[in-house]
Amino acid sequence: MPVIISMLRGVNVGGRHQIKMDALRVLYESLGLRDVRTHIQSGNAIFRAPERDVSRLAKRIEDAIERSAGFRPHVVVRTSGEMRAAIANNPFAARRGLDPSKLLVVFLSRNPTREARDRVLGIQADPEEFEIAGREVYIYYPNGMARPQLPWTTIEKMLDSPGTGRNWNTVNKLLEIAETLEAS
Repeated sequence: MPVIISMLRGVNVGGRHQIKMDALRVLYESLGLRDVRTHIQSGNAIFRAPERDVSRLAKRIEDAIERSAGFRPHVVVRTSGEMRAAIANNPFAARRGLDPSKLLVVFLSRNPTREARDRVLGIQADPEEFEIAGREVYIYYPNGMARPQLPWTTIEKMLDSPGTGRNWNTVNKLLEIAETLEAS
């Protein structure tokens, strides 16, 4: 069974849309997902899934959360191979002195159109920098993410694809957990 990483958007942020990770794990298991692991309180789950259609799987998870928690978060899924590729495609990887806590990867649900991509890449948001690679947007916030010149939600809207962001440390930890699961 392939190992899948799911990332929920907007859970356990600012006191809204609360889901305890133990409850999330139980919910995933009720969907037939196996070896479910969670990471931090922001709705990250890593698991084995018999289903290979990840977009259908994301919808099943969204439906189940809506039924059990009363709200519908957007769920973005990646296979462990796709997460490896997202890490390998980091356009800032060769830069020295980069603070990984200030690098955000926004995982989009679908590839943006060329027009939307070009429109976003034409924005000047100094000192912030961003690149788009497939369904991932890499944003470096040298002054931190608290008060950005260009919030990632603005980029997401311009790309017309829902998504969710994770900092670089979390992205690497999610893959580490997935690889441990693959090896077991």
